[in-house]
Amino acid sequence: MSREAELTLAAAVAAAGIAAMIWWPMEETPLPAEEDPAPVEAVEPEPEPEPEPEPEPESEPEPEPEPDPVPDPDPVDEAGDIFTWMPAGDLVEDSGTGQTTQINYAPDMRFPMEAGQAYANSQVYGYGGYLGPGGGQCNAGNYDYAWRDNFCETRGYGTPMCPAGVGHQGQDIRPASCQDDIHWAVAVADGTITSIGTYSVRLMTDDGVRYTYLHLDKDTLEVEPGDTVSRGERIGYVSNEFGDTATTIHLHFEIKMAIDTGSGIQNTPVPPYLALVDSYERLLTGEEDS
Repeated sequence: MSREAELTLAAAVAAAGIAAMIWWPMEETPLPAEEDPAPVEAVEPEPEPEPEPEPEPESEPEPEPEPDPVPDPDPVDEAGDIFTWMPAGDLVEDSGTGQTTQINYAPDMRFPMEAGQAYANSQVYGYGGYLGPGGGQCNAGNYDYAWRDNFCETRGYGTPMCPAGVGHQGQDIRPASCQDDIHWAVAVADGTITSIGTYSVRLMTDDGVRYTYLHLDKDTLEVEPGDTVSRGERIGYVSNEFGDTATTIHLHFEIKMAIDTGSGIQNTPVPPYLALVDSYERLLTGEEDS
């Protein structure tokens, strides 16, 4: 082989080698694998503290139960006796038929006797009365409680407010003791003395209510017709005055006013019993000046 051919072949081999180096992919040498880092333990977040519970509102202490009201003590009279009374319209047995529907027709009046000791009952059907159980008017049974209504007891006086149409027209009241001319009757309201009869004194108020007092001692009266009197002012002594014939020592007390009797408006006596009970209790308890 000639020298020129050898050079040509050598050049061709060299060129082929270069081409092979360019176009043959070089095998990549793998890099050494990085070591996995040691696993980091997950740190759990600290739990948030639970909110403190809202303090429960302090319950208000249950109110102590109110004590049961203490009933008012029974009124006691000047002798220390407890005042008691029978229902309005409850009359002495066999003395008539009382009115069952009763009203306090004079709720503001004063009791018609000055002292806080008196006994409302019938002088006719009581001891010493001509229709009573016998005995004398000073019998202790007449000076004891309970009070008793006698507005409608059987009498012959026209009394439209009573079931029978006739009755007594008022209420009998005995003073503290069976003594004449020592116990004062007083004005139950402000008013004018309109008349004085043989054994009657009449007091009229400005609103037309008439109060009648029977059996006061005429010779020792403190008032005259036309006099203006004030509530509680003395009028006269409770007595047995009854014209020519004496009666028992007691006050007969009436209230007369215009009222619907069921047969129209009439100016007539009305039952005084409940007004007397109420005013007497006020007198005993000190709500009324004596």
